[in-house]
Amino acid sequence: MRSPAAVEPPAAVEPPPPARAAGAAPRPRRAEAEDAIRVEGLTRRFGAFTAVDGVSFRVRPGSVCALLGGNGAGKTTTISMLLGLLLPTSGSVRLLGVDMLADRYRVLPRIGFSSPYVDLPQRLTVTQNLEVYARLFGVPDRRRRLAELAADLDLGELLGRTYGSLSAGQRTRVAIAKALLNRPELLLLDEPTASLDPDSADRLRGYLVDYLSASGATALLASHNMVEVERLCDQVLVMKQGRIVERGSPAELLGRYGLGTMEQVFLDIARREDRT
Repeated sequence: MRSPAAVEPPAAVEPPPPARAAGAAPRPRRAEAEDAIRVEGLTRRFGAFTAVDGVSFRVRPGSVCALLGGNGAGKTTTISMLLGLLLPTSGSVRLLGVDMLADRYRVLPRIGFSSPYVDLPQRLTVTQNLEVYARLFGVPDRRRRLAELAADLDLGELLGRTYGSLSAGQRTRVAIAKALLNRPELLLLDEPTASLDPDSADRLRGYLVDYLSASGATALLASHNMVEVERLCDQVLVMKQGRIVERGSPAELLGRYGLGTMEQVFLDIARREDRT
């Protein structure tokens, strides 16, 4: 898996700041810059059950934010509301300065989404699937863009195969390619390396670090992999029972809890909340 070569910044955004080394402090932002993600009082109820309960957070442009939590914490429901797939019971979502409830279709072409749990049409080839999404996004140079991503993500031998014949890890790489087709300003990544072997996962993390640094894009990452969080993320939000119970940078959380790894921090938070 090669590093992205000469990644073009998304249209209508400022040129990207200097690249940030993995694990380095967040890049400074201009005070007047609009938040890439701004969530206020976000709540979603299903009958008597509250899946997301008054969640509020902001993500700076060009940064990477991790959304952590155990199964059923509310992460997927939160991402679904950010994408507009679910309407919130109350609260607001602004992505790239646009109100998602009022003008969702104006901002969706500027967003990329990837999840190993969302399948593409099984009978279409990888090329056909990516071509469909490139057309939907209006990618002007779609054949060249597809070729670039195929080279970057080692998809060359998969392009002529049907999606249904791929392994779980191969499908994950195709899903990442789909998410990057439109050169998004904002990436929503739901467990992007969940189906990958350790070598492929490490290569993909390196690729994403390079891509985000070169493009200046913002990312929200839902993950259970704490190595991934430490390597990629500037900010961490921890959810429990639909609420955000902890937040901070990886370095801040490690210092606050006096622990050596984000996995230890996550376990401490999860088990401490269980005892309360």
